[in-house]
Amino acid sequence: MTQRVRVLFVCLGNICRSPSAEGVFRALVTESGLADRIEIDSCGTGHWHIGKAPDARAAQAARKRGVDISNLRARQFAAHDLDNFDYVLVMDRQNLSDVTDVWRQNGGTRPALFLSYGRSTHQEVPDPYYGGEEGFEFVLDLIHEAGEGLLAEIRERLA
Repeated sequence: MTQRVRVLFVCLGNICRSPSAEGVFRALVTESGLADRIEIDSCGTGHWHIGKAPDARAAQAARKRGVDISNLRARQFAAHDLDNFDYVLVMDRQNLSDVTDVWRQNGGTRPALFLSYGRSTHQEVPDPYYGGEEGFEFVLDLIHEAGEGLLAEIRERLA
């Protein structure tokens, strides 16, 4: 059986950062020819947006880069995600704290900051929700760069 790697991106509401990360990383994985070996999902620690599509500004910014996230729907993080995913990558320190609390109780995959896979000096993906369009562009830049680093590590893991 072919080894598969499962990646989960986590933010607060699952309508801006984590669906953007899911879409961008899916595009990188598809370009690399590894789409059949890497599963990708996203969720939020909060429950407010369950079932909703990504924020229109996030979808528009992604679409400008050739990435379609319009079909994604928000879901809430669950403890079993720590057992089901090989990577649980969070967008900021608050997400890390929230998911780490669950990890301490349940075990499984230890969550990590997504940008730890990038070369940027930024450690957190800022929440663009209350800002302007440039915030969504900046988020996509950070996500793309960290996604390349993550993909490089996964390639080595699958080799």
